[in-house]
Amino acid sequence: MTAHMRPLRETIALEDARATVLRAATPIERTERAALAEARDRVAAAPVVSALDVPPFDRAAMDGYAVRAEDTFGAGRHEPKRLRVVGTIHSGDMPRASVGPGEAMQIATGAPVPDGADAVVMVEETERGSADDVRVFTPVYPQQNVGRRASDIGAGAIVVQSGELLMPSRIGALAAAGAVDVEIYARPRVALIVTGNEIIEPGRPLAPGQIYDVNRFTLGALVSRHGGVPVSVPTAVDTLDALSIALHAAIGEDVVVFSGGSSVGERDLMIDLLRAHGEILFHGVAVKPGKPTVFGRVNGKPVFGMPGNPTSCLSNGYMLLVPMIRKMARLPEYRPHVVRVPLARRIISTTGRHQFYTVRLADGAAVPAFKGSGDITSMANADGYLEIPAQTDIVEAGELVDVKLF
Repeated sequence: MTAHMRPLRETIALEDARATVLRAATPIERTERAALAEARDRVAAAPVVSALDVPPFDRAAMDGYAVRAEDTFGAGRHEPKRLRVVGTIHSGDMPRASVGPGEAMQIATGAPVPDGADAVVMVEETERGSADDVRVFTPVYPQQNVGRRASDIGAGAIVVQSGELLMPSRIGALAAAGAVDVEIYARPRVALIVTGNEIIEPGRPLAPGQIYDVNRFTLGALVSRHGGVPVSVPTAVDTLDALSIALHAAIGEDVVVFSGGSSVGERDLMIDLLRAHGEILFHGVAVKPGKPTVFGRVNGKPVFGMPGNPTSCLSNGYMLLVPMIRKMARLPEYRPHVVRVPLARRIISTTGRHQFYTVRLADGAAVPAFKGSGDITSMANADGYLEIPAQTDIVEAGELVDVKLF
């Protein structure tokens, strides 16, 4: 029996494909604990309550002298107030005495303010007269240059809310409150299965007709960058039995991504695989490159069939897989940095298909870099991409375009 090509007769718009993918994305409920040093860009899974005041004592906000503010009233450049120095407090020390009327204590930034003092005169506004006195040239008011106890975080206050992204500043707040680790949501695990009789691992000699695996590495890097954990599954040859075995091995993960086998050739078996084991939600997206993309569910798990061509596969990774992974990881929506520059050369697009067109930036302009969907250098030699709407057939040289940087 002869197998036949099965053409893609219908496609859906990229926006509809993305909406379908996001509807199928369920945020991960699993949690784990991580040391603060390992928690950057993760998402808190429970509120963290401070067990102490931050700072835990009144402290100097700058180098200078701890004083009673009223002893400085009326001080001026020509009529300084003279105070007796009764000690020195370094950071990490506790004062051994208090400050009485007409007295001052030399103090370092961050050191505890001694009893009796209610302000700090910055050192630039003083002049040491002798070993035991200092002249003050400007008045200070009560609490000036003093960080009050609990002024930053009070004991019992919530430092980080559940669902908040642990950016460096929030990790710093946790450290200030004495936390050593934090409960976070687990990363979604993404099984990556490359298909094709011609695909082999880098490092082995190429036989005639063979090529090295690219997509496992590009998709793995993309998944890691956007909050997921890539899980490598052995390459599957182009038979329904082999694909079924690979699917069975991978379906325990949170997402399954096949690369190859989603097109219209006689060995493109992803449609048969999804029909046999689950459901198809769409097959074919009106986008270039990346039209032959299939998406469905098996046992409730999202399953992608990405094109085998490296640029098609990676561009749809950006368009469809990244939004899904970030939603599952509870990360904010990805907003790439965008620069607006003139286009260096005219681009002729395919009407009816949303185009992901790679460019490099040179001399303040966007230079087309796309070669073909099978050429990884279409993206490797690019700085970013512009999106050409489906209804646009020509983008003229000199037109301002928005380049989304990788």
